Amino acid sequence: MLFISGAEIVFIFFIVLLIFGADKIPSIARGLAKGITQVKQATNEIKSEIQKSADLDPSKQIGGDIQKEINQVKEDFDNLTNSVKRKF
Repeated sequence: MLFISGAEIVFIFFIVLLIFGADKIPSIARGLAKGITQVKQATNEIKSEIQKSADLDPSKQIGGDIQKEINQVKEDFDNLTNSVKRKF
């Protein structure tokens, strides 16, 4: 985790304990947890909005239609060449 060893984490916790006191640490932890939760929810909302906009992209529908037409032309061409091959 960010190249911090266990001893460094204990030292940081000790400094925080000295600065804020034992009675303030739980409220600080709750505030940090609440902030982290809000950030996660915001990123999930952004991801879902991006996914929705990508799903509604009209170029995908046009691309799908073009691909269907290409496949149909290929199939027709294969049928035509097969019928020509059978006659000879």
